Amino acid sequence: MKGLDKLNRKLREIPQAVKTAARLSVVEGAQEIANLQQNLVPYDEGELHDSIHVTKPGETTPPYSQPGGAQVAGPEQAIITAGNTDVRYAHLVEYGTAPHAQGGMFEGTMHPGTKPRPFFWPGYRALRGRARRKIGTAITKSMRQAALKGGTAP
Repeated sequence: MKGLDKLNRKLREIPQAVKTAARLSVVEGAQEIANLQQNLVPYDEGELHDSIHVTKPGETTPPYSQPGGAQVAGPEQAIITAGNTDVRYAHLVEYGTAPHAQGGMFEGTMHPGTKPRPFFWPGYRALRGRARRKIGTAITKSMRQAALKGGTAP
């Protein structure tokens, strides 16, 4: 069959081109979401703002980050987290706190609780569709380029 070798070479190169494109676009989309989350987070001293982090493929999330603590991102995965070893209160800002009795220096007094000031999930929900579309477009484009141009990835 004429051209079978060329076809087989292209078919072997497409998966790698797709993986490369997916990896790049996933990180790019996650960074866009993280930027929006940083714009939405209540800003006092900037510690929570600065703790919003995108973990790239193969990297480990910061300890004590929300949601989920220390995890290793998969080969085509990016994880957005808020919090770290020094900032352990991201979930308290996102969801608020209920009224509760205090201990320590203020033992016996009641804390009135705090209102939720969501920043993490609203930022994610606002841009997740856009990120998915960009990933799909990058994958389609990389497949097309690999098939038409002999396997050159973007």
